[in-house]
Amino acid sequence: MKLFCYASLLTAAISLPLQAGPFLDVETGPVFTGKNDAKINGEYGTPFSFTGVLRTNPWYFLRVRAGYTIKDRHTISLLAAPLKIESEGSSDRFLLFRQRLFLPGAHIKGTFKFNSFRITYRYDIVLNDSVEFGLGLTGKIRDAFIRLDSMGFKTTRPDLGFVPLINVRLQWKFVPKFSFLLDADWLVGPQGRAEDIMAAFQYHIDDHMTIRTGYRILEGGAKNSKVYTFSLFHYLVFGVTAAF
Repeated sequence: MKLFCYASLLTAAISLPLQAGPFLDVETGPVFTGKNDAKINGEYGTPFSFTGVLRTNPWYFLRVRAGYTIKDRHTISLLAAPLKIESEGSSDRFLLFRQRLFLPGAHIKGTFKFNSFRITYRYDIVLNDSVEFGLGLTGKIRDAFIRLDSMGFKTTRPDLGFVPLINVRLQWKFVPKFSFLLDADWLVGPQGRAEDIMAAFQYHIDDHMTIRTGYRILEGGAKNSKVYTFSLFHYLVFGVTAAF
């Protein structure tokens, strides 16, 4: 509580007006694979890793969000967050993937696609010059696949589905022009989980333009008789938000 009071005193010198209307957010940077394990199908497939059996180099990502804020507190946004990781390597044993057997020592090219398209509604419960805190709901369409390619044969396991998530956003303007931002979509259930969490420091250029840098973690997966897959990705974030 004392920390929030101190932040309020620091920002009293400048009153950043609350913004309503459309905004556009663009984010990019390198993404690193921390974990990417799979077994297809979930019962009889051979477990393998995109960071063990196959080798993955860092990739770059691009995320774009467009939205509209109504009466300062209500925000509706659309997000496009494509992700495609390619790996190469070989297995030292037979690898059974979706009823296709890959031979030991054979060169394998792996592709992991995890495109996410989301619509979010959030209501800001706390809204003042120092602190913004909101809760909402996100509807996520997952367009994903895992593909293994070896000796001219491609085997793909597609995954298209809808996932509801909880949205949380906290922005703390701890000194004039600078703020800390925590933004998350997440949900944990009995058969799987999904977390997309960003922590970043922002610089407010003016009332309409903000830049940021920080860290994002994307983690989740599912375990059932059809599929076993769990992934963890680390993002180095560079972003800009423009309000119109």
